[in-house]
Amino acid sequence: MRDVFQEELESINQSLIEMTSMVASAMARATTSLLDADLQLAENVISADETVDLLRNEIEERAFDVMARQAPVATDLRMMVTTLRIVADLERMGDLALHVAKVARRRYPGRAVPPELHATMLQMGQVAQRIVAKAGSVIASRDAELAKELEADDDAMDGLHRALFHVLIEKPWTHGMEAAIDITLCGRYYERYADHAVSVARRVIYLVTGEKAG
Repeated sequence: MRDVFQEELESINQSLIEMTSMVASAMARATTSLLDADLQLAENVISADETVDLLRNEIEERAFDVMARQAPVATDLRMMVTTLRIVADLERMGDLALHVAKVARRRYPGRAVPPELHATMLQMGQVAQRIVAKAGSVIASRDAELAKELEADDDAMDGLHRALFHVLIEKPWTHGMEAAIDITLCGRYYERYADHAVSVARRVIYLVTGEKAG
């Protein structure tokens, strides 16, 4: 029975890794749709979000089923509870990618990002990809030291977020209120995406050490 239990836990963990890959792809494609005014890509991200939601539901159902049948205690119980919290973070990351894609769709055929902010928004997308890739590696390896690196990546995202507001507030803005709102929202979506990835990493640290990080 113990071997079966461990196999079930490993299968659930593999599904978490798969979900991490899905939300990483979603944000990468959403960023491209935003910067390139690619309507088809934006629609693809929007329609694919249902798959992320379905996987979340599947993982939760499997986790609850394992807890009901196996009655895990100590470390195993901590893993199941942590899994449920991680899957919620990942689902929210998928939602944030969805929101970015919806901004791209709403502004089509125009571009949501003015030329002077293109580089900053591109960097935010790149940091998002770096941080979610590390989050996936942390889930796979349960490497607490790697998990701690995500804090630095989150600091980089926060710096880019502040840079957006500097342009919006400190410099003359000539693109209208709607564009300002879109940029403000997108900046917040990327910043929260990184926050959830850090939350995933902190949950893995808790899983490994039993101590809450941050």
